[in-house]
Amino acid sequence: MIDYSRPFILEFPKIGQTSLGFISIAEKDNLPFVPKRIYWTYFTPEDVERGGHSHYDLQQILVAVSGRIEITTELLTGEKLEFVLEKPNIGLYIPKNCWRTMKYTHNAVQMCIASNEYDEKDYIREYSVFLASREEKL
Repeated sequence: MIDYSRPFILEFPKIGQTSLGFISIAEKDNLPFVPKRIYWTYFTPEDVERGGHSHYDLQQILVAVSGRIEITTELLTGEKLEFVLEKPNIGLYIPKNCWRTMKYTHNAVQMCIASNEYDEKDYIREYSVFLASREEKL
């Protein structure tokens, strides 16, 4: 049984062959939620760390469509996990209430599959507020 309160790696089907190329498909049978928004980031300088936030309700799946992305997550329990995405058929599920930071190679393209439409009120942008949420949960 999958624990949706923790980040985990998803492997999407990889269809094709080396001589022709591949496609991967993310659809209802292999997604933990119904997507409401899909966006991508690119041309992020290697010395920039993105993320630095959490969400009250939003769940996400991050995919390195190109390049390499190093992701550090922190749960309300204080547990920190590190992940590396560098294959376009591999995604990282990030649950709500999970702090994250990301570092990219110069050629990285990150696709994000999100459970909700954009809502600024859903963001926890201050680490101190995230930590206060931890205290409330204990």
